[in-house]
Amino acid sequence: MYNEPIFLQPVFQERIWGGKKLRTAYHYDIPNDKTGEAWVISAHPNGPSIIENGPLAGKTLATAWKEHGELFHKSQENKGDYPLLVKILDADDNLSVQVHPDDTYAQKVEGVPYGKTECWYVLSAEDGAELILGHHANSQEELEQMMKQGEWDKLLNRKQVQAGDFVYVPSGTIHAIGKGIVILETQQSSDITYRVYDYDRTDAAGHKRDLHVQQAVDVTTIPHQSIETKQESVIIDGLTNKKLVEEEYFTVYHWNLAGKATQHMDADFLQVSVIEGRGEITVAGNTFPFSKGKHFILPHGITDYELSGNAAFIVSHC
Repeated sequence: MYNEPIFLQPVFQERIWGGKKLRTAYHYDIPNDKTGEAWVISAHPNGPSIIENGPLAGKTLATAWKEHGELFHKSQENKGDYPLLVKILDADDNLSVQVHPDDTYAQKVEGVPYGKTECWYVLSAEDGAELILGHHANSQEELEQMMKQGEWDKLLNRKQVQAGDFVYVPSGTIHAIGKGIVILETQQSSDITYRVYDYDRTDAAGHKRDLHVQQAVDVTTIPHQSIETKQESVIIDGLTNKKLVEEEYFTVYHWNLAGKATQHMDADFLQVSVIEGRGEITVAGNTFPFSKGKHFILPHGITDYELSGNAAFIVSHC
């Protein structure tokens, strides 16, 4: 039995729209001032997390999943690739307008196991910052025509956000994170993005990024479907547990800790991201400190644990 949290090192991704907040707000040692993403809990081949502690220190999360499935209660039903991916994104500029496929399209067309349904918890947002979420086309023909004619203001639905907002983004949803927003994203473990529009930007070499208009038309849900998640809060000792979403691919919570709380784990395993504050987690009599910007997995086999401190978390499981 593995009686300790599995702490993970972030993997950083340079992006044309990235910035410096992953350094200034989370104290990560980012590689440059265009760092857009920290893949903080990842077994994806494009950026697998490295385990920091315990018997598996130095190995990747992907290796742990493959060779030590008992840590995740891995079974015949979930024997494929590690199912989830957690990121922090710093949008120092607008992200491209994009859409992701569902599992069926991803498997058939791209040859990968997962499409991409995702959700966002807004960690910070500048005044007036906006997301793009959804579109106003009523048919595939209308969508294609508006895209071809560049009627982006007419086509796209914009939404102002602030810190603490939560957004659920099923596959097939046209979307974009706007300038000045930092989010924590929980998603299926997929790296497929179909760009619809990229503001005619060029990279450092003067090249525009590829667009994927036909694929985007193929996978976009028409008409757009707004989905409001049912959110419920439970207080146990010093922990307020707010369920943000419970859908097919993941369940995500916001935890707020003020003092101490003893918790029982029912999920096969838990992914935990510390988004504010600091404290300690005690498992089987051993205590492990945590602080803002740390990320860990509570593996299968841990039944009860104690949290102490003042902190906030985003927590998820399949």
